[in-house]
Amino acid sequence: MQNLTLYRQAIEVHGKALRVIGESLAKKVQHEGKISGERFNCVQVQAIELARMLAENSAAETLLEYGEKNSLGDYELQLVRLFVGDTVIRLAKQLRYDYKEFGVQSPEVFQSLFSRAMELSHHVTNQGWVELGSKLLQRERDFSGSSGLDAEHLQFKKMFAKFSDDVIHPLAEHTHREDKIIPDAVLKQLAELGAFGISIPQEYGGNFIDHLVMIIATEELSRGSLGAGGSVLTRPEICAKALLAGGTEEQRRRWLPSIASGEKMVCIAVTEPNTGSDVASVAVTAQKVDGGYAINGEKTWATFAGRSELLCVLARTGSPESGHKGLSLFLVEKPYDPNGEEYHFKHQQAGGGLIEGRAIPTIGYRGMHSFSVSFENYFVPQENLIGEEGKGFYLQMQGFAGGRIQTAARALGVMEAAFRSAVSYVKSRKLFGQPLADFNLTKYKLARMAAKIQANRQLAYRVAAMMDQGQGTTEASLVKLLACKDSEWVTREAMQLHGGMGYSEEYAVSRYFLDARVLSIFEGAEEVLALQVIARPYLQQFIND
Repeated sequence: MQNLTLYRQAIEVHGKALRVIGESLAKKVQHEGKISGERFNCVQVQAIELARMLAENSAAETLLEYGEKNSLGDYELQLVRLFVGDTVIRLAKQLRYDYKEFGVQSPEVFQSLFSRAMELSHHVTNQGWVELGSKLLQRERDFSGSSGLDAEHLQFKKMFAKFSDDVIHPLAEHTHREDKIIPDAVLKQLAELGAFGISIPQEYGGNFIDHLVMIIATEELSRGSLGAGGSVLTRPEICAKALLAGGTEEQRRRWLPSIASGEKMVCIAVTEPNTGSDVASVAVTAQKVDGGYAINGEKTWATFAGRSELLCVLARTGSPESGHKGLSLFLVEKPYDPNGEEYHFKHQQAGGGLIEGRAIPTIGYRGMHSFSVSFENYFVPQENLIGEEGKGFYLQMQGFAGGRIQTAARALGVMEAAFRSAVSYVKSRKLFGQPLADFNLTKYKLARMAAKIQANRQLAYRVAAMMDQGQGTTEASLVKLLACKDSEWVTREAMQLHGGMGYSEEYAVSRYFLDARVLSIFEGAEEVLALQVIARPYLQQFIND
């Protein structure tokens, strides 16, 4: 176990403390055997904090498993100890004073946690982080630690890393600064690499091996560019999951091969101007007509809609009162004109139906453009309804589970890119007559960045393995919540280490900072994810018990 027994005992106590918090908060929000919406709203701040704690616990526990199962060097072993110990100590400090905020009557219930934290405080020190930073700066590669991947997955990592370095990275700055779309030539190369089929089974033209390959590919491509790299894989992932979950065999064989080959680019059109993350309140309608449906309304933040030939559209087939049970999922076809306008598209059907989209200017996440898309009696054939009417919400949620873990991988790529830039910069920059890398504060910052990246990476790997077994939906939300928030911190610190140059457009770190900001917003806004997807179900289990 590589001398990690103390840390294993500590993280177990950490988990028990979270269960005490869960039991106490559950008592505050329950009414007649279920969660009261009104009472739950009164503890939103505490519930969000609990969700973050649960995510950190999962990351620390997973990183500890990484340390226990692998033969690690001194660098990785110290990284594991510091991250796990720091996680336990921070929770102990918070609960010593804030226990009443969570409905706990006395801090004595956390005495075991306090004792472990005190014991760990002798091993987890600022000097320990500085020493880890010194070791980091002596490494020639793998600054955030070895991945722990097997030989087969390492080969995939090298393949996608090379493509990212050779093809994606060189075009990233131009794409961002000029707000350009990914060239078709790059999409063709990605297709040849098999990138669009990594989530699709071989029987449907894909090359699915496991979810870990998808995580690896996404991280490496996102390291080159978030918008022009890893994010290109998100839409095929979400759409394929929905088709596999609810589509007929005929629909799967019709659509999945063309998605896997890159012949058909995909867009996900769910969000609306007045609904945001409240998917159950979708208002775009799909009215039954002869031979199919007529779609009316407006979608927003439909990324890649201009380039796509397929739009995965969630629309209302039931009454507004039916809520999420009145939603259905459609594959909406539209033509793509390579000679058309980049920021605007418009197509009118022979029968008069109209679809039109305009790109939304954004501060980052450039390469695909996000569109507002309006539909006016746009006809969709009956056979383009995925599954049955009223099942769209459930199918979309299944698709989003894959999208969330994939988004965590995108966050990893952005973090890693910013981190590598920071390491390179501090080694070359002098301040007050000495290299910036020689300062203890620099070493401290870099070490904490490395630990966050490795912890998130190992949690993403773990969730990928769970998803291979048909599990991991909750865990996918945990790693999405944690990785996206941590990417903001890592890119911010990387920019800070660049000083004034980090704020200029001369260095790519400013792009990483802007790109990271979107990650906590899409694929489930941070607050909605924390409250409704993580905290609420966690509290409900104590009420059920």
